[in-house]
Amino acid sequence: MKTNIHPEYREVLFMDTNSGFTFLTGSTKQSNETMEWEDGKTYPLLKVEISSDSHPFYTGREKFTDRDGRAERFMKKYNMK
Repeated sequence: MKTNIHPEYREVLFMDTNSGFTFLTGSTKQSNETMEWEDGKTYPLLKVEISSDSHPFYTGREKFTDRDGRAERFMKKYNMK
């Protein structure tokens, strides 16, 4: 592996701005903001708009507008039973 070409990998806090949910993970992303975590250490803070806490797919609030399959749509279009 070449030296001095890879970004620094460290622990970072991600905060969901919609729900306030915060989680600690590793990342190479840079941030000027910091926040103290539950373990008493201070970590860089990255704010995201959507996470698993607020995404409709993961929360079960996803709405399906078209549930019919191809065959059902064809039958409905040509008024067949």
